[in-house]
Amino acid sequence: MKVVFCSSEAMPYAKTGGLADVCGALPVILRQEGVDVSVVMPFYACIDPKMFGIKKLAQDIFFANFEGVDFYFIKNDELFNREYLYGDAKGDYLDNLERFSFYNRRVLKLLQEIQLQPDIIHCHDWQAALIPVYLKSIYRTDPFYRNTKTILTIHNLAYQGVFEREKFLQLGLPAELNRPEGLEYYNKLNFLKAGIIFSDAVTTVSPTYAEEICTKELGCGLEGVIWDRHDSVIGIINGIDVKMWNPKEDDLIVSKYWPDKMDGKMINKQELQCLSGLPQDPKIPIFGFVGRLSYQKGLDLLAEAIEEMAQLDVQIIFQGAGEAKYQDLLKEMQIKYPGKISIHIKFDEKLAHQIYAGSDFFLIPSVYEPCGLSQMIAFRYGTVPLASKTGGLCDTVMPFDLKRHQGDGFVFNSYQKEAFLKAFKKAIKTYQDPKVFSQLIFHIMHYDFSWVTSAKEYKNLYKKCLS
Repeated sequence: MKVVFCSSEAMPYAKTGGLADVCGALPVILRQEGVDVSVVMPFYACIDPKMFGIKKLAQDIFFANFEGVDFYFIKNDELFNREYLYGDAKGDYLDNLERFSFYNRRVLKLLQEIQLQPDIIHCHDWQAALIPVYLKSIYRTDPFYRNTKTILTIHNLAYQGVFEREKFLQLGLPAELNRPEGLEYYNKLNFLKAGIIFSDAVTTVSPTYAEEICTKELGCGLEGVIWDRHDSVIGIINGIDVKMWNPKEDDLIVSKYWPDKMDGKMINKQELQCLSGLPQDPKIPIFGFVGRLSYQKGLDLLAEAIEEMAQLDVQIIFQGAGEAKYQDLLKEMQIKYPGKISIHIKFDEKLAHQIYAGSDFFLIPSVYEPCGLSQMIAFRYGTVPLASKTGGLCDTVMPFDLKRHQGDGFVFNSYQKEAFLKAFKKAIKTYQDPKVFSQLIFHIMHYDFSWVTSAKEYKNLYKKCLS
């Protein structure tokens, strides 16, 4: 079975978010499961050919192999030779329609040129969503693609690739697709919508999110389109790279540890307190946060609750960057509560690992979360999630019952300050019982969130599509 991943980003070559983690890790595991996987992506300015051993195949096509997976890079300096992938401080690049429609068309020509005839083309997010459209329109009679099926994975429905309708002619598609049955969307063009309609199967990154995107609340205007295909929309939970996120082997943390040797966890906590300018007191619970400072990640809720959080005997550490209003608020709180709140306005991989390893609890108060990787990483490091009940968090974090000693995290069901603070205080109460808290940590560190289970589900889906 030959599968081609089409993604605008993939580790280790280019990354802005979780999409790159998925499209870097999943193909490797699929290949171990016997699936012949290749990846095609744009050749960005940030990709160093010497660092990754990338070789030139043709004037605009480059090649590398990463852990057994072939990667093909489409080079177009006018479109992709830029500092950032999708936009800069001013916003999205104004020619993103031209950039990614070119990428979609070039993928299909490339596969013919190198005689890589795919059984499945697995497209990821709006940047690759026109590939099913091109296949079922201008390539519909091409014998090379006669038996090729397409799968579209939605990583975050909020990002859809919406452009001015006047640009339709630049796509090279038949005129009849400039309608509501095709790309037209409230008198604009919507790449993701078209991909949902034309692909043979649609997946998203957790079972609960697959249900949520059929609703008006989280359907982002496409709930009707998705509902029309709800029988073929499948939620497959993401995994994490268990080699990268492993406290037993992690060179980025100050002391390695594992379930049967947990003294390193306390050493990491002391190091985190030192790095954050907080009192080195092992009895005080640390709540860590790593992520974008944005509405989606629950910063409005944290802003509303942080004064009351700081009144309790806790330490709270934030790492990330984002909207100025949240950065300014957190800086004010750090000044107001210097021994309790510490802010790191930056993305720092080493510090992120130290926060996962040194914190007792991990804050994930997201408004919505298609899958979420933070909770899986936190489990791996024996750091208990405090999460909202949404998306993939529902599928991975079960509410902890102090009486029955069941569950693995602290969950608040309604996106309200009162519900969040109730879960926050329950977490503190559990921490104050060392025996119970130690048992909880020991339990969650044995979870397996590797990509193997997800890869098997994708493999079964590929077989189903082809049958």
